Amino acid sequence: MSTTSERTTQVQSIREKIEGRVFNIQRYSVQDGPGIRTTVFLKGCPLRCAWCSNPESQNPAPEIVHRDSLCNNCGQCVQACPVRAISVESKKISINRQICTECGKCLEVCIPGALKIMGQTLTVEDVFEQIRKDAEFYRDSGGGITVSGGEPLSQPDFVAALFQLCQKRGFETCIETSGCAGGGALDKVLPFTSLVLFDLKLSEPASHLKWTGKTNTEIISNLDRVVSSKIPVIIRIPLIPGINDYEEELTRLAQIAVDMLPRPGKVNLLPYHRFGMGKYAQLDREYALPELITQKDPEVQKNKELFESFGLECEIVL
Repeated sequence: MSTTSERTTQVQSIREKIEGRVFNIQRYSVQDGPGIRTTVFLKGCPLRCAWCSNPESQNPAPEIVHRDSLCNNCGQCVQACPVRAISVESKKISINRQICTECGKCLEVCIPGALKIMGQTLTVEDVFEQIRKDAEFYRDSGGGITVSGGEPLSQPDFVAALFQLCQKRGFETCIETSGCAGGGALDKVLPFTSLVLFDLKLSEPASHLKWTGKTNTEIISNLDRVVSSKIPVIIRIPLIPGINDYEEELTRLAQIAVDMLPRPGKVNLLPYHRFGMGKYAQLDREYALPELITQKDPEVQKNKELFESFGLECEIVL
């Protein structure tokens, strides 16, 4: 008969073998929570925000991306593809996504690295081995681990198991979430979470549906669940030109923050940027809002002052 200690070890071993779909692990991050952090980006998201800067995170399955600037026109990928989904002309790679099976044969022969797969299946143990390398930085800076996405709550078992292991080793855990998930996912993850960065994009259900593909009814409900759990929460608001960065809408968002957060409520403002636009071409997709431009500093500062006028602690995160 196994002892309690042996059973605990067996359960821990099983948790460490839980698999998740990861598309990036970013070390030395300072924008995803306090201190120096390692941010783990997971695949899969139920939202389709028109301004999404990580389109490679939306599909839960692995995806091949192409970086035309690295292509040398060798044509090896064309020959290697068993379903003839790839064509190359004048250093322009085209992938027929309808027939591509993501088998990876093209990557094996792409010496310049113009082709890359986004999305690896990793175990909790695999990811933790990367995380633990920077334990000293976490302790010295008050940092820790952040899981982002995509939507981390689309893989709640993986996040919960990873966070449980991190907390066992003394690492602070943070989730950055859109809140678009069933309550059961939150119930799995929150017991092992030190901080929640909760994205709030739009105040009205109809506008939220128009620009993200989903209403915000479930999101607001989940924000209430997070606040009720007594886990520290910071609301994060992406400032999207012409969509939510005008006074009337920001006032509504500020009122939601005041009504729902314990005082003093904390809000992060994330100015719009165009860094993700090139990723759409790599995925053979069109960016929906090419006309948008980054706000000027005075505009962002004015938005910050609006939130502070509601008694909220507001920080601009670049």
